[in-house]
Order: sequence, then C-alpha cells, then structure tokens
Amino acid sequence: MPIPDDVTGEEIDKDVRQELLSLPKTLADDVARNLVMVAKLLDEEPEKAYGYSRVALRLASRVPAVREAAGFAAYAVEKYGEALAEFRAARRMTGSVELWPVMADCERGLGRPEKALAMAGEPEVQKLDRAGQVEMRLVAAGARRDMGQTDAAVVTLQSPELASNSVQPWTARLRYAYADALLEVGREDEAREWFAKALEADQGGTTNASDRLAELDGVEFTDALDEDEDEDENEDDETVAEVPAEPARQDSSDGDTPADAPREGRPEQG
Repeated sequence: MPIPDDVTGEEIDKDVRQELLSLPKTLADDVARNLVMVAKLLDEEPEKAYGYSRVALRLASRVPAVREAAGFAAYAVEKYGEALAEFRAARRMTGSVELWPVMADCERGLGRPEKALAMAGEPEVQKLDRAGQVEMRLVAAGARRDMGQTDAAVVTLQSPELASNSVQPWTARLRYAYADALLEVGREDEAREWFAKALEADQGGTTNASDRLAELDGVEFTDALDEDEDEDENEDDETVAEVPAEPARQDSSDGDTPADAPREGRPEQG
C-alpha cells in the first residue's frame, strides 16, 4: 500500500523500535512505516489502517507490537474474532496483561458478554494499572447492560475513580458511561448531572455529552446546509414554468360548442 514519502518510520514509539531491532534494517523500516500509517489512520479511516496492519503482519508476524497493532486495527473495523486472536498472540509473546480489557470487550463484540464478565473477575485484573482497571470496569458494565442487567451496570460503575474530582484521561468516558446507565434505568435528573460532569472533563471531545445534554433539555439542532438545500428545492417547486393554455377552438359544425379544456401546465424538460 502507498506510504507518503514524509513517513519515515522514525515516528514510532521507542519501545516498538526496540522490538523491530530483531529484523534486518530494511525490513524493520518497512514495518515501522506501515505501523505509523496504522496509527495515523486508525481513528479517521479504520479500513485503511486495517490494510496497513495486514501488510505489517505479513512482514513481521513474530513482533509483538505488530500483532498488537493488527489487533487494534481489526477491532476498529469490528472484526472482533480476528482482533481477539491477535491480542492473545501479543499477550503470549510479552506476558503482559495490559490488553486484558480490550480482549474482554472483543468477547462482548462476539456476543459473549458472560465471558467478558467472567474475565472481569480474573486475577489478571489486579495486575492492571489504574487506567486498565477503569477500562475493565467500563467493559464489565457494558457486559451487564448487554445481558439486560442495567441496575447492576450502574452499581459496577460506582467507584473511587467516578467519585474523584481530579480529571484523568478516563474521567470523561467513565462519567459518560455512568450517565448513560442512569438514563437507561430512568434516573433522568441524575443522568443529566453526570452528562454535565462528563462534558466538564471531556477536554479532548471523546464523548458526545453535549449532544446528550441538549437532547435531555429538548434542544434540537438543525443542519444549516440541510436547511439551504430544502429552501432551494422549495424555490424550484414554486417556479415551475407555466405552459399557456391552447386557444379555444370551436367545432366547425356548431359555433356554440364550448372550447376544449386547457392542458395542465408542465415544466419544460431541459
């Protein structure tokens, strides 16, 4: 797949670069450039990111970072079985537990929320850092909701991290998930409060908390472009060309015969 000339491969994380040292230099550079493309495109163009990840995987399937990148690219395009296989491979290679939450979320994607919930109770969770434990809590709450256990989902999200006033990278998403769960169980006033708290913490725009708040307040947004298009269409409808009626003609045998009814006007076909 084409890679811009300004992508050198030097942009990748130093730990990933370290892993690539096991490869011949030319091959390592090719793999690095493909990994950079995966990272660049993952959020905005996941299908393309997936394509670059497959190239990297074909070139260096024994590099843990490549398997992890392939997993995230597959996850982004909802190929959850494939993603889970790549994450498991990366975990076997490194022994790390950091992928545990996203592996559990893949189980949800595969329609196995019970499996995801079971993973939330495994010893691996205790080995996660704080961010990883918050992610695991989010996945567990999602699994509860998948199973129709909405009240349990609310309880699952109640934690010291949720109660904390400090803003961390996970704060907006945690508050948003809690607000969404509250709304689902009918606690609308509390949900509005937590959507507002999520918006307050959402410095990077990772949630649509503002839209949810507006929705709860009964505010409707109209796309100005759509309005303009509708106005143009209405103007076109109002300016239909009129075709003049045919002049009245009389029957040659009786001058008192009424004129024929005029034709209905139609716009000319251009």
